[in-house]
Amino acid sequence: ETSASDFTAAIPKGDVMTVPVAHGEGNYFVAADTLKELEDGDRVAFRYCDATGALNDNANPNGSVAHIAGVLSADRRILGMMPHPENATQDWQLNKSGLPLFQSIVESLA
Repeated sequence: ETSASDFTAAIPKGDVMTVPVAHGEGNYFVAADTLKELEDGDRVAFRYCDATGALNDNANPNGSVAHIAGVLSADRRILGMMPHPENATQDWQLNKSGLPLFQSIVESLA
């Protein structure tokens, strides 16, 4: 969703990441005014989507508001997210979609 953070700088805006989800209960929800604040501030880091990038109910495994999978704090120093990019970083995992998130963090520290 946003590439304007130390967590997402190496992920081109609009890229679709295939990252494992390992939660069955709970979902992300906020009041309408907070959602507007997050979206207006470009603080939605990730959204649940299908392989084409489309937002739909089938791609939102737990019904998170606005398909939100990750958000940034106001100062962009904290990322909270439900998917598990650490489970998509190695060749043996057959999916390295999560690797750019960690590359972004390393590059921001360099």
